Amino acid sequence: MERTLSRVLIGNYSELPERLGKTVIIGDKEIAVFKLANGKIRAIENRCPHKGGVLAEGMVSGEHIFCPMHNWKINVNNGQAQAPDEGCVGTYQVEVKNNSVYVLV
Repeated sequence: MERTLSRVLIGNYSELPERLGKTVIIGDKEIAVFKLANGKIRAIENRCPHKGGVLAEGMVSGEHIFCPMHNWKINVNNGQAQAPDEGCVGTYQVEVKNNSVYVLV
């Protein structure tokens, strides 16, 4: 059976801080949302696969977030930890329409 995704409004594009994370709670999911330096918005699970660090509090560099606990480097496009570290976080599709930012869950 195919699941239908819900579009959840999380804020205005112009109000999202660039290269800083924002924590968003949608149901039982905690999501880290980032506006990258290139203007793209990315949304990932807000827990590092290593020790559960809060990724929204990490440093953004290009298309990666560095976990604030142990500096693991996570790709915000696919959720993969950079080698030699191993692990992955969930990623979420994002839509921007008329300055409104939606996460699909």
